[in-house]
Amino acid sequence: MARFFKSFRGLLGVGVAALTLGSCVGGGRSELPQASFVATQEQPGEEYVIGPLDQLSIFVWRNPELSAKVQVRPDGRITTPLISDMPAVGKTPRMLADDMKIALGEYIKDPIVSVIVENFSGTFSQQVRIVGATAKPASIPYRANMTLLDAMISVGGLSEYAAGNRAKLVRYNRETGKQVEYNIKLSSLLKDGDSRANVRLEPGDVIIIPQSMF
Repeated sequence: MARFFKSFRGLLGVGVAALTLGSCVGGGRSELPQASFVATQEQPGEEYVIGPLDQLSIFVWRNPELSAKVQVRPDGRITTPLISDMPAVGKTPRMLADDMKIALGEYIKDPIVSVIVENFSGTFSQQVRIVGATAKPASIPYRANMTLLDAMISVGGLSEYAAGNRAKLVRYNRETGKQVEYNIKLSSLLKDGDSRANVRLEPGDVIIIPQSMF
């Protein structure tokens, strides 16, 4: 009998070690830290990256004829006076202004260029996508300090048959290059007002909401 318990303890130890190792390899926690309904301190987000269909206002100082309001085409390029097919997607407004300054330098001396994003969609890596059992699945532009509650308000909440507490948040981990899944409790947040279920979102997050089987 003593030998049996000794063998059982040994197998139990191996099982726990394997489970711990598996958790490390899987990458990431199953739960996210809660966020306040109202941010205690507003912080700037990452510098904005221009995406397809963004509306841009381009101003060339002392050269109004070269200034323009343009929309980024689906192929990620823009066309302005004297500049054709300038790549814009993936650049910050400052980067695009610098590239346009170089291009316009062939025609005018020391141009000063400013780029302002007036209406934005953002790249996919800067959007939050909500799919599944929600009132209106959508991709919404990420904004600084956005929380799960903000995103769900934007899509009209859960559908009638949503299994909100079985929802998942999929996040790309830039350090490991892998996607990590987190459990989120949307029913607790939206129906019960549980503040502990509200979490901070990041650009590129995907929220997947399954339907209830009953």
